[in-house]
Amino acid sequence: MDAVTVLLIAFGLAMDAFSVSVCSGMAGRRLAPRHALRMAAFFGGFQMLMPTVGWLAGSTFQRFISGFDHWVAFGLLALVGGRMLYESVASDSCQRTINPANLGVLVVLAIATSIDALAVGLSLALLDVAVTLPILVIGAVTFTLSLAGVLLGRGTGTLLQGRAEAVGGLILIGIGARILVGHLWPGMLA
Repeated sequence: MDAVTVLLIAFGLAMDAFSVSVCSGMAGRRLAPRHALRMAAFFGGFQMLMPTVGWLAGSTFQRFISGFDHWVAFGLLALVGGRMLYESVASDSCQRTINPANLGVLVVLAIATSIDALAVGLSLALLDVAVTLPILVIGAVTFTLSLAGVLLGRGTGTLLQGRAEAVGGLILIGIGARILVGHLWPGMLA
């Protein structure tokens, strides 16, 4: 998998965490810098953990579905991207009750924003992609965008929240389509 695709996947996955970070920045306008850093570390860490778990699970049964793995990868990425698109238009604005300084809340938010990464990790395994570089890039991009999201949330409000999630969803759907087209018509994307 080329570096641009890995970066786009990381960016797409990070949009959920970015949106929640913007909301958290709004809700906790007096958050200490350590809370913003902790939130970014949790989001980045869970975004690294979940695709690893998905990749390990996918690696165990990849040989059984190798004939149609590209369809499964496309389906998973389209499902994740579609859900992100839906949530970007269907969800209300940020909940004011989010308290990112609370460790329990932070763990729940980190898990919720990284579930999509589990499906992406499964897709990577089905495509027989080594997982080390993608998970490092996903974690670093998520950390950076989460930290930026908290800071932006303190200053801009919900302006970016829905749009970021929609962009992330479109990116993941596009990558899924590219994988499918690349397997069905190998010379088309060369």
